[in-house]
Amino acid sequence: MTHVEIEVKGKPLYLETGRFARQADGSVIARYGDTVVLATAVAAKEPKKDIDFFPLTIDYQEKAYAAGKIPGGFFKREGRPGEKEVLTSRLIDRPTRPMFPDGFYSETQGIVSVLSFGSENISDILGIIGMSAAISISDIPFEGPVGAVRIGILKDSFVINPDLQEMEQCDFSMVVAGSADAVLMVEGGGLEITEQVLLEALAIAHEEIKKIVAFQKQLVALVGKPKRSVTPPQVDEKLMASVSGLSLEKIKQSISIPDKLRRQDALNNILKDVIATLNTGEGNISKDIIFVFNKLEKDLVRNMILQQGIRADGRKPAEIRKISCDVGILPRTHGSALFVRGETQCLAAVTLGTAEDEQRIDALEGESKKAFMLHYNFPPFSVGEVKPLRSPGRREIGHGMLAEKAIKAVLPEKSKFPYTIRIVADILESNGSSSMATVCGGTLALMDAGVPIRMPVAGIAMGLIQEGDNTVILTDILGLEDHLGDMDFKVTGTEDGITAFQMDVKVSGVSQGIMGRALEQAKEGRLHILGKMKEILASPRDSLATHAPRIFTMKINPEKIREVIGTGGKVIRGIVEQTGVKIDIDDTGLINIASIDEGSAQKAIDIIKGIVAEAEVGKLYMGKVKRIVDFGAFVEIFPGTEGLLHISQISEKRIAKVTDVLQEGEEVLVKVIEIDKMGRIRLSRKEAVRGQEDTKSGL
Repeated sequence: MTHVEIEVKGKPLYLETGRFARQADGSVIARYGDTVVLATAVAAKEPKKDIDFFPLTIDYQEKAYAAGKIPGGFFKREGRPGEKEVLTSRLIDRPTRPMFPDGFYSETQGIVSVLSFGSENISDILGIIGMSAAISISDIPFEGPVGAVRIGILKDSFVINPDLQEMEQCDFSMVVAGSADAVLMVEGGGLEITEQVLLEALAIAHEEIKKIVAFQKQLVALVGKPKRSVTPPQVDEKLMASVSGLSLEKIKQSISIPDKLRRQDALNNILKDVIATLNTGEGNISKDIIFVFNKLEKDLVRNMILQQGIRADGRKPAEIRKISCDVGILPRTHGSALFVRGETQCLAAVTLGTAEDEQRIDALEGESKKAFMLHYNFPPFSVGEVKPLRSPGRREIGHGMLAEKAIKAVLPEKSKFPYTIRIVADILESNGSSSMATVCGGTLALMDAGVPIRMPVAGIAMGLIQEGDNTVILTDILGLEDHLGDMDFKVTGTEDGITAFQMDVKVSGVSQGIMGRALEQAKEGRLHILGKMKEILASPRDSLATHAPRIFTMKINPEKIREVIGTGGKVIRGIVEQTGVKIDIDDTGLINIASIDEGSAQKAIDIIKGIVAEAEVGKLYMGKVKRIVDFGAFVEIFPGTEGLLHISQISEKRIAKVTDVLQEGEEVLVKVIEIDKMGRIRLSRKEAVRGQEDTKSGL
């Protein structure tokens, strides 16, 4: 067993190998405080045939025993990955993938398992570090190591790896991963921050990352295996000349076709003709022809941008595609919007619900509820393809969560707007930046629904083409530019600042200078889009949609909660059946009553007020005689509350028998004359009658 340690934020970060999972190509235990993860990496010995991409799979899995829990459900074992596991798998994959060399086509699998979960809130960060270390010490080709930290902004201070308690107080937090030389991946969100603060946070995070990379190199120096040799894809110069001669000028013309599908059809037809012309020998060289053709296309697209400043659809680098918006287009939804930018189209619909509709989450951190959800769907017809419909994939979950973070920062407080909010974003057409269209469409749909958000939020996707010192930053990238470019950099925010941020690169990293330029260009783009959105709907509507539930809030004494609920929920069920409303009560006595019909809600409020009302000395009540005894009668002055009407207080005249004057079920006007220390109520009928007579006579 071999291990190394480094101190991070006053605690040791510990990496160990040689004791667990020894048959994996690389295996590392990463520990920080009480949090322990096992990272393993295995790659097939032979490359996968007939592919031109790197087949990498990264999986992050949480074991319930890590937090001392037994899984729920019938089978009592871990099931399909939850949302957090999917998102963390992506988080580990994204900075790891660019560090594998070109030409390595062996199927590779990395698995991160959480074995112990503490309050450090670091299992995802340990996953990135542990996976990097496991691959680095193995024989799998890798150009790492990769380090990672989470950085939070807490009361204008930067905090490295904030724990669960600190995270609740952070205004903004993000995960940053990178090599010793540059940042590779960023993801985070929160309340608005400026571009300058974001750059400062990235610089601080990268300094910590450098230490973690150096720390991993110590482990590699002790136990690292020799790496497998990889032969980068070689271009057959003779074949290149042949393909170029047949297609170069045609490709030049085709890549300038603005329409995505027409452009792709033209390129596909050129490729078919080239294959038909050259693939005539004994061996099948279609794969080699495709490789050469794709390289020609990539070089032409990139050179056109670098040398001429012209993009495939004719735009300049900082130019944004035409934007159009519409709101209120779906009559039965609570809010709806259609946001179109170029050939990317998002239909967003908002649904407002009650506390019953909140998502219940059972995670290692503990149980919680989620009152805001954004679900992103990417059907195959949006890109003109035919595929079977499946449950949301990693990409859909990741894009939805990014948009959710972007919008969450501007939502009203639960105490002021006690609704559960769900946004569904259906991408109807896609040519790049659909997640950012989701942010824009989702914001417009919220305002159409009358949700009182603080400010509108817009998103913009940036790209990068870099050859040596020649760099061009692209605003509002196409799908083609995402595929052939070097960076996918998404920024969302309001007029005041950034609310969410995500960056992935395909090169060895992005410098601080390029990052700063990209952020400034993104800000200009974001403000332009916000302006277009405000032309359609500048602020939330004054009232909720006709079909949206109205939630009325009232507060009762917490000691009265039991009376409103009743034995086994009998009372509250009766109110719901009688009025048709939805009722939610929390432990503080706050009651939310939801109904489309205001009259029904008011009826439920009146019933509850009657149940929880407390008697006041000197006040008159119209009560009902519930029981008669020798010494008086018990009168219910409101549901669940009775007082004693003593025989001496029934009438001004002396009476021998209570039943001579009162009968059970009779309504009688009474006055509260005393409430003793035990809460017992004494009533008087004769004082109530006397008070009425005094009022009539003007006394």
